[in-house]
Amino acid sequence: MTTGETDEQLAERLATAAGMILLDLQASGEFAGKALGQAGDARANAMLMDELRTARPGDAILSEEEKDNVVRCSRRRAWIVDPLDGTREYSEGRIDWAVHVALAVDGVPTVGAVALPGLGLTLASGTPKPLEPANVPPKMLVSRTRPAAEAVYVAGKMGAELLAMGSAGAKAMAVVRGEADIYLHTGGQYEWDNCAPAAVAAAAGLHVSRADGSPLIYNCADPYLPDLLICRKELAEEVLRFAAEYSPA
Repeated sequence: MTTGETDEQLAERLATAAGMILLDLQASGEFAGKALGQAGDARANAMLMDELRTARPGDAILSEEEKDNVVRCSRRRAWIVDPLDGTREYSEGRIDWAVHVALAVDGVPTVGAVALPGLGLTLASGTPKPLEPANVPPKMLVSRTRPAAEAVYVAGKMGAELLAMGSAGAKAMAVVRGEADIYLHTGGQYEWDNCAPAAVAAAAGLHVSRADGSPLIYNCADPYLPDLLICRKELAEEVLRFAAEYSPA
């Protein structure tokens, strides 16, 4: 543990450290395929839980890999973590996977860090970088395995180029990094899938909301949070308008 750390510094350090654990395990050859993903999830989660409980003993924690306890909802501060976002991509040796460490205060995604270990990067709310110029035409991220019909519809209306990518964290950070301009997800997520990306994206000056424009609220009794929009602010109104008019055939 490092004493005197701010919440921002703690989140960034832990996300980076979990990423190193995952890279080392990947390189060891100890596991392969699905077993690699399961072992990575478990080892990264164990470290994150130990560090957070030591560094912030009074805070609640919600992790994808831990048994949930709704007592956390009585706490103003809740750490929300995904030790390995994009288990399939990690297991396949791809680079589009991530580690999420976030802090929600009174339901608001206040602090976040998203490590992209395959790229050697950690993006954090405490150290935001200036946004890159927008892409022309705009680029819109979709799942590489299950592109959401709403996103495909919106992209068609806006003349946007579709860009397939793996984990939610990798897609969200692609917008932060300027590789893309829009990430609209409507296929189902949980709080740990998008809390850290939302905090990092908001700190970078991007629009962050649910797919209907309403705010993202965290540390809820039911952690299911199925939809998300992260995009450049100048595109938000148009994206939300086309998303609202979409109707399944």
